[in-house]
Amino acid sequence: MKSFVLLLVLTAAAGSALADPRPNTTAMTCVAAAQKIAANGAVVMETGPALFDRFVASRAFCTSSETTEPAFVTTRDNPSCMIGYRCKEVSYQPKR
Repeated sequence: MKSFVLLLVLTAAAGSALADPRPNTTAMTCVAAAQKIAANGAVVMETGPALFDRFVASRAFCTSSETTEPAFVTTRDNPSCMIGYRCKEVSYQPKR
């Protein structure tokens, strides 16, 4: 039983040590941030201290009730870099 618990603890510690930190847009160039999204389709990235958001390459990475809007963030070399898109819930206005 002790060996099972030890194995469980070691596995949990190894898993958390191998977890990748979120990419930080303020430490990346504009091109590098945009390429990361284009290559992965959807990426959660830090945009500042304790701030993060999900960015997508196209509407294909949003739900059927969402559309996209351009995403501008601060990068190392550009204070207003368009790195991809954010998914945004579509709001329908009833016709009068």
